[in-house]
Amino acid sequence: MSSPPDDRTGRARIRDAALRLFSERGPDAVTIRDIAAAADLSPALLVRHYGSRDGLIEAVDDYVVASIEAMLTQVTEQTGAVGIGPSAVPSMLGGLASYLPTDSAIPAYLGRLLTGSGSVGAALFGRLHRVSRTALDAMVADGVAVAGGDPDVRAAFLLISDLAVLMLRTRLSEVLGVDPLSNAGMKRWASEVFEIYRNGLTGTEK
Repeated sequence: MSSPPDDRTGRARIRDAALRLFSERGPDAVTIRDIAAAADLSPALLVRHYGSRDGLIEAVDDYVVASIEAMLTQVTEQTGAVGIGPSAVPSMLGGLASYLPTDSAIPAYLGRLLTGSGSVGAALFGRLHRVSRTALDAMVADGVAVAGGDPDVRAAFLLISDLAVLMLRTRLSEVLGVDPLSNAGMKRWASEVFEIYRNGLTGTEK
């Protein structure tokens, strides 16, 4: 049986191929010819659409940021907060699991974006931290959390806990035997995480 035709535009095919290769190897290790071959298009078409490899990197950055922003908007509209909420499921991770395909290259690329030195990653992390702080404030108001002595640090801790699962998803799947962003993985992860949040590492098991 033949594969269904790829109805994406040439521009989208190039962007998606670049996103996947960049997430696997890093932008510096990927050439225009690599991307064109992966997209099954000519290098000339890539140059026509994006001007250069740097132009394509910028387009991929913009696409990933826009995708994360859209996901955050949907999550906050549905839950009123992003972070650890009273549902005992980390909402940011739940949002990613719900809105991104399981084979999406965005999580891996996001890791590179946030740990790099570029201004795009810095701006996105600032946005994520503001959303996490808003989530913490909402949880404090609902009586399910306390602000602590330094709410900004607490919000950052909740944020990086979610991001660590996202960035280390493959390694966690290997050691736990389950994808942490699957339904079963989310339930297993959230159960233990909330036990630690409630009672600490020396808390009494129930």
